[in-house]
Amino acid sequence: MRKGSPPDFITFPRPRTLTDLIAQSLLPHPRPTPRFPARMTGLHLGPRVDKENSFTRRPPGPVIFVVILWGRTEKCLKETAEEISLSGTECHYLVCDVANREEVYKQAKVVREKVGDVSILVNNAAVVHGKTLMESDDDALLKSQHINTLGQFWTIKAFLPRMLELQHGHVVCINSILSQSPIPGAIDYCTSKASSLAFMESLTLGMLDCPGVGCTTVLPFHTNTEMFQGLRVRFPQLFPPLKPEVVAQRTVDAVRADKAFIYLPWTMHALVILKSFMPQVALEEIHRFSGSYTCMNTFKGRT
Repeated sequence: MRKGSPPDFITFPRPRTLTDLIAQSLLPHPRPTPRFPARMTGLHLGPRVDKENSFTRRPPGPVIFVVILWGRTEKCLKETAEEISLSGTECHYLVCDVANREEVYKQAKVVREKVGDVSILVNNAAVVHGKTLMESDDDALLKSQHINTLGQFWTIKAFLPRMLELQHGHVVCINSILSQSPIPGAIDYCTSKASSLAFMESLTLGMLDCPGVGCTTVLPFHTNTEMFQGLRVRFPQLFPPLKPEVVAQRTVDAVRADKAFIYLPWTMHALVILKSFMPQVALEEIHRFSGSYTCMNTFKGRT
């Protein structure tokens, strides 16, 4: 296990939900009713909350698991917070644009004063405009970079220092396989995710000697959410979109095992390996054959 892994664990009954797994993986030996805050960005666009399998179900035992949601749309935040609260978990939400550095630092201070220190930071906020470079508006291109990449700089700078001080915490980045295998029609998204991956690789290496604090980067294939609605590949039976609950489950499994990087599905490893030695002309033919070259032509997702 890497040096960034938690030094101690608490034993609970067999976990039933994703939040049970998070609590079991990161929570140290408990004090009386310890609070266990986790903050998530962009929850409504990524692995969604569901009734039986989510990040946000209250773990068994004397633990207060607190969820703080950040996002730009209050309506989505409110609906998600209400759904989480119905499961018995304390949940708060704050409207915050992670692209705005001053707003991130301001709301981080509010979180610390209202809830306490954050133990798990999940960076999931992202946008995609689904256009070529020449079709893209300049402001839209900047928006993608500020939210998808720079937003992580600000959130991690806001919460990581306290994790390092307490020697307890975990930073999670929901990235994309498109960071290593870009496609036409999503140039803003692919570029920002590649930058985000390099950022997390550097951050992860930089924390090798930081006990109790770890990093996990998740690189999934196309996930079946509104974000990439309309995306079509040539062989959907061979490359079906991932279910959000599967991505959430595997993410928590990776955090619990203190894995630094995880590809979903595992076959994405082959794609990365092929790209490392195959000539560009061969890769281009693979893109044409698989349909990834034109998969964004039918894109009508949510930005």
